[in-house]
Amino acid sequence: MASDNFQLVTFQLGNETYGVDIMMVNSIVRAEGIREIPSAPHFVEGIYNLRGEIIPVINLHNRFGIPVVEREEDDDELVDGMMIIQIAGAKLGLIIDNVSRVVSVETEKIQPPPLTISGIGREYIRGVYNREDLYLVILDVTRIFDPAELKQLRMIGG
Repeated sequence: MASDNFQLVTFQLGNETYGVDIMMVNSIVRAEGIREIPSAPHFVEGIYNLRGEIIPVINLHNRFGIPVVEREEDDDELVDGMMIIQIAGAKLGLIIDNVSRVVSVETEKIQPPPLTISGIGREYIRGVYNREDLYLVILDVTRIFDPAELKQLRMIGG
């Protein structure tokens, strides 16, 4: 019987590599032109104009209390970016340290998250995927925000 595979967009956030189901990602753009908004929640970086659509931008470092990793001058393969995702009708930009690549993973090889994991709370994690060349923490982006936060984010986005 064939194993179910699916694809993840992988990215750095702090010292960890995370993955998000590619079906949740609309696009990846440079994190430029973000406008701050007063009295927004601490994890909202601002708003971004994406081809005429105003979307709230979330700083995952602030959301999860993950420190930003200092980079060397020659780390030019690392690209600061923003993943545009859609959750429950709300389009959001998630600031990440850098986009890595798209990888295919076998569903049966995803393990439950360990009891202790640095940074992101266990309730936001779908599982972990481990093979020789890759250790991924797989985020469940549908659980990052509760319904009240999503409503507030939709209002910010207009």
